[in-house]
Amino acid sequence: MNIPEAAHADVATGSADLADAGTGRDGENGVPATSPVGRLAATVERLRREVRTAQAEADGRALIELAKGILVERLGCGPAQAARQLTELAEQAKVPQLELAVEIINQAAHDRLSEVTSAFLALTTERVRADEAPAVRLRAAESGALAADDTQAVADSLLQHALAPLGAVAVAIWAVDADGSLSLAGSAGFSAAEARRWRYVPPGVATMARRALSERTAQWAGSLADTGLPSIGHADHPDGGRVAVPAGSGGRIHGVLEIAWPSHLEPQPPQVVRQVEALAELCSHTLETHVLPVEGQDVRGTTDVSELIDLVDGLHDPALVLVPHLDDQGRLADFRIRHVNGRFLDPAGRPRGTVHGSLLLEAYPMAAGASDLFQSIERVYATGEPFRARRMDLMALVDQVTLSAVADINVSRHGGAVLLIWRIEDETARLASLLQHAQRLGRIGGFEENLLTGEIIWNDTLFDLYGRSPAGPPTALEELPAHAHPDDAVTIGRFLRTVLHHRRPATAAFRLLRPDGVTRHIRMVAEPVLGADDQLFVVRGAYQDISAQHWTEVALAVTRDQLAHTEQQAHERNRLTLQLQHAIMPPAQAPLRAPGLDVAVRYRPAETEQLVGGDWYDAVVLPSGLVLLCVGDVAGHGIEAATSMVVLRNALRGLAVTGAGPGQLLSWLNIVAHHLTGGVTATVVCGVYDPRSRVLRWARAGHLPPVLVRDTEAIVLPLLKGILLGAVPEATFEEEEVQLAAHDTLLMYTDGLIERRDRSVEVSLRQLLKAARTTSRTLDHQLDRLLTYSRSDTDDDTCIIGVRID
Repeated sequence: MNIPEAAHADVATGSADLADAGTGRDGENGVPATSPVGRLAATVERLRREVRTAQAEADGRALIELAKGILVERLGCGPAQAARQLTELAEQAKVPQLELAVEIINQAAHDRLSEVTSAFLALTTERVRADEAPAVRLRAAESGALAADDTQAVADSLLQHALAPLGAVAVAIWAVDADGSLSLAGSAGFSAAEARRWRYVPPGVATMARRALSERTAQWAGSLADTGLPSIGHADHPDGGRVAVPAGSGGRIHGVLEIAWPSHLEPQPPQVVRQVEALAELCSHTLETHVLPVEGQDVRGTTDVSELIDLVDGLHDPALVLVPHLDDQGRLADFRIRHVNGRFLDPAGRPRGTVHGSLLLEAYPMAAGASDLFQSIERVYATGEPFRARRMDLMALVDQVTLSAVADINVSRHGGAVLLIWRIEDETARLASLLQHAQRLGRIGGFEENLLTGEIIWNDTLFDLYGRSPAGPPTALEELPAHAHPDDAVTIGRFLRTVLHHRRPATAAFRLLRPDGVTRHIRMVAEPVLGADDQLFVVRGAYQDISAQHWTEVALAVTRDQLAHTEQQAHERNRLTLQLQHAIMPPAQAPLRAPGLDVAVRYRPAETEQLVGGDWYDAVVLPSGLVLLCVGDVAGHGIEAATSMVVLRNALRGLAVTGAGPGQLLSWLNIVAHHLTGGVTATVVCGVYDPRSRVLRWARAGHLPPVLVRDTEAIVLPLLKGILLGAVPEATFEEEEVQLAAHDTLLMYTDGLIERRDRSVEVSLRQLLKAARTTSRTLDHQLDRLLTYSRSDTDDDTCIIGVRID
């Protein structure tokens, strides 16, 4: 029975809940089949089956009628006899009539669909229902696509008949617009909201369909997420397979067929790939806006190019109108030159008439060579995306000779035609333009003076150098002294005598005085031109404005003088700083005499004089018999750091006489640094050693703690609390006692011994401990060894005090 499509829609959408509520079997969902709801559900299910049956009959009826028509033509019989013949053949072959009809169509067509279905049937090992056979499905899809009056109906037919059996859940048909944008011409399986959201994709937006269009090849992806590209339905099926296939014919792509799967798509066999390509070819027939030409003919009359020809004739650049030329198989083989405008310039110099009407590759066979011009035109025609190139080599083969020209290329598609514009570069004009730009950028003005006729020619730059309007008269060479600085009169006179009297090229540098009071520094060069009688008749030359160079040289000279003075001052300051340091801490310090104690000191100044700093040490026996040991580092470099070091060193000596412990001494020294030295900051480690008890009392102010070496072991003393000197007005410093033993060695040092830019202090300390464990004959030898193998890279000065207990 035939059910109207509106009724089918009502049944499909309005009674789904009823079908779920009752299935016609007692006990399911608690609704017996004899109940009113159960009967209604059974009725809905029956109507669904009838609708599906009616649709299958309607889809197959067109194929059966087409097979009848083929039999009428082949057998020369009437429609009734063809129908009886089809029925008898199906009974004899024991196949459904629909399947036999499709086989007849395939044998008669020999097209892409018949090839695809033959490949499928060759792999089929079991009997399938007639309406499920690949041949039936593809022919039904073709029938629906060709009978549909819009692309939306084509999408519905493709999904229902051909793609759903392959597991696909949605399909989108994209149309390529003239500007390269994509419009959703039809879709099935996607929601209405999603279709509205993707109804238009602007040019240049990267999508799955755009990639297929740009590369002109089918794009297969196991999942859409793998591509990293957005596309219609990506939120519903992000991990589903996706295929985008260009839909085109005759070398032109009219759109893209995009298919979505609900889950990951494995690599498909060649038969499925060919089936999808055949479906894309079906879509191209719906998307194209003109009728395909007959075999072996140009695409003439399919698109009205008269308006394009009128446009081309109004252009100021050489232009050609090209139309595609197809081979016997309907494939793009070449382009025919349909029209050339009046400004057309052939690279080989041939007349326009010899090019008009010929095929592009016949007129320009080299277009398919290294320049890829033909491939670019082919791509523009296929995708609609314009192509532009600057300075492309155009080559033409004339009489076995290759002629070449350089041109700017612009290719665009207009309907079914291609517009090719080229602007052949005039080498002479280009060089003249380059010369003008060079003169402008170099501030060079040229002149030529005919001494016989008095004619003088200046370019615009020379008028600008003189501060005159180009409408005014130029100045003769003999009048040049009147426009130059009086102090340059001798130079100008010597220049003019060399050129005009001795008739030799000459150059001169002078100051040009302009009417507006501006002075320009000019370098001028001129050469005489002699006639056939060896007489001077023309002088030509150039002016160059070197004012910027002159003032730059003056500024550089002043800067050099200032730099030399500054260097002299810095050298003097560094010399005074070194003298001050050496006076307080000579590099070769005399050994300290103390009972039961061997003391050695080392000071290594910075390698760079500008980095002379405030490192200092002191080792002195106090009146009480105790020994003061200290090492410090004043922040900064130069004479300020050196003088601050002297203040702190002497202050600590004076305070130590009071007999106070190292913690108290540092508290007092902090007051000196904060209040009496102009805000100096410094780090110090201070120790007071009692030779009688061999006890060391020590404290630190932001400084690295000492290192104790006993036998073959070396350790770092604890990190006592103590802020650097001068940071705060008042501070207290933690103090600790260390019981030393015979043959112990104590090392106090500044950070210049271990500090590196590429590693932490902890790592550097471990390397110092490793070096300190090495036994040495004498204490002096041990300190020298530590300085020699120090890995510090900061070029800072370094102080070390070594104390060895006898």
